[in-house]
Amino acid sequence: MEEFDLVIIGGGPGGYTGAIRAAQLGMKVAVVEKDKTLGGTCLNVGCIPSKVLLQSSEFYFEALHDFDKHGILFSEVKMNLDAMMSRKNKIVSDLTGGIDFLFKKNKITRVLGFGKITSTNTVEVTAQDGAKQTLNTKNICIATGSVPVELPFLKFDEKKIVSSTGALALDSIPKEMLVVGGGVIGLELGSVWARLGSKVTVIEYADKILSMMDTDCVNTLVRSMKKMGVTFMTSTKVTGSKSAGGRVELDFETMPDGKKGTIQGDVVLVSTGRKPFTDGLGLETVGIEKDERGRVKTNDHYQTNVKNIFAVGDVIIGPMLAHKSEEEGVAVAEIIATGHGHVNYNTVPSIVYTHPEIASVGMTAEEAQAKGLEVNVGKFLFAANGRAKARGATEGFVKIVADKNTDRILGGHIVGAGASEMLGEIVVAMEFGGSSEDLARSFHSHPTMSEVIREAALAVDKRQRQG
Repeated sequence: MEEFDLVIIGGGPGGYTGAIRAAQLGMKVAVVEKDKTLGGTCLNVGCIPSKVLLQSSEFYFEALHDFDKHGILFSEVKMNLDAMMSRKNKIVSDLTGGIDFLFKKNKITRVLGFGKITSTNTVEVTAQDGAKQTLNTKNICIATGSVPVELPFLKFDEKKIVSSTGALALDSIPKEMLVVGGGVIGLELGSVWARLGSKVTVIEYADKILSMMDTDCVNTLVRSMKKMGVTFMTSTKVTGSKSAGGRVELDFETMPDGKKGTIQGDVVLVSTGRKPFTDGLGLETVGIEKDERGRVKTNDHYQTNVKNIFAVGDVIIGPMLAHKSEEEGVAVAEIIATGHGHVNYNTVPSIVYTHPEIASVGMTAEEAQAKGLEVNVGKFLFAANGRAKARGATEGFVKIVADKNTDRILGGHIVGAGASEMLGEIVVAMEFGGSSEDLARSFHSHPTMSEVIREAALAVDKRQRQG
């Protein structure tokens, strides 16, 4: 029987990226994926389709509200939701097809079906028609990702009560949308439908949204979304739901006063987090251990307690981010092939693709101080930047957090248009142990919005030259 060096269960970012790297390193690789298309949640019903709709909705909103300031006038602006969704679907199809091409190019065996570990060296694959085959392998990597958390009183029907998957495929624009959970997914998808005309209400259990991100950045985003018509109900617990004349009615309780109330919407987006997908994988067959949150336990080399079985991505501890999964997949391939592989978790970027975007890496000033570090903080507004004024994108700022004693950059936080693209230079600076002075002394083309990063770095030493 054919034997592989590595069988990866899951064809998402961690799985397909790890497979490609393993093949490049000379390994014979198979990837087991239960869905017909590769790319996992990220490419099929997550990162990519959501960004397509975010971009389309931003263009529509700008045409309605901003183009006249540039002297561009329309007699009428119409929304064709079917065309928008068709564009999204084509982009997803093109990219999933691209991964198929990369698999063929790298001679990776793609196996369609549900993978289950049956021993330390075998994976059983069950096809949709029930047919089974067994793959023999020296190493196994679990890269099965995560699924949305479903609340017991808000079961997904993907029509009225939707997960992120359903929110990406609505066939009409709801008049009123309720978003349960003020995290990244809820804010991104809620903002899409708000720009398209929905009255959006975000209900969040905590006393603030995006509690792990820089408070100034979050406050800027909240102000912007409120201007767009989004309502926020924080410190509010949803306790029940019922159908109400074709709509959904939610029961809620505000904290700490315990006041109860109800609110109705045409569609409810439940975005209360995601959980690792490990059901039916046969982990118990070989005694693989999980933690109290259902995540697969691994050591620093991504090994489970079974040394030739690895795990990466959303099924293990850490942020559930595609780029984090990718780096872990590469690290596993390199560890198997060479004994060396590493991921620097201090430089994992976090992005909220709203408008304005929030992009963050490293520690906030508060987090650094809580660890006993003295910091200097430099902050600079886009409002003082020439290119931002030309673009009409003056909302937001860049903030650099540096160690007071060494000037080493500990964190960078951006809120503004294109923040996700600008963050990369701060990530690279941190990866090389750079200081705020390193950024401050580096050329930045003029006029560009990235000059605000340089000014924020200069502001660490109170040397900013604009504003």
